[in-house]
Amino acid sequence: MRAVGIIDGLLRTGSVNQAALTTEAARNAGRPGGRRASWVFGLTDGCAQSPPESHLRVRLMLAGLPRPVAQHPIRVPAGLVLHPDLAWPEFRVAVEYDGQWHADPDRMHLDRRRLNQFVEAGWLVLHVTGRRLLKEFPALVREIRAALVARGWRP
Repeated sequence: MRAVGIIDGLLRTGSVNQAALTTEAARNAGRPGGRRASWVFGLTDGCAQSPPESHLRVRLMLAGLPRPVAQHPIRVPAGLVLHPDLAWPEFRVAVEYDGQWHADPDRMHLDRRRLNQFVEAGWLVLHVTGRRLLKEFPALVREIRAALVARGWRP
């Protein structure tokens, strides 16, 4: 999990690219840890904006949910293009990871306005905090699974 967060950060900054990871995985496939590295590289996408977002994405996938798209562009009625942290575009379900800085009153104001814009565009948005990710993960998975099923996903 930690490795995915680190590699996502390296991909995001351009320090490494997906092709280099694929080449490195193939080159080391027969060596100890080579298969595991290849598996980890396959979980990365370089779109997460923080390690907790990467951890959330990976944990949801390992819990059996379909792979979400990080930072998927959504045009809202106001004409803006917003990018939720994670999205399942075909079901119009999104997840936003709210770190500690989202508790600031000004940030909360902007977050709520953003949420209303997603809702106006027909999206269902669930919010995840660090506490929920660490201490309530099974309940979180149930909630996201229920949202996806309600929107048409068939596990």
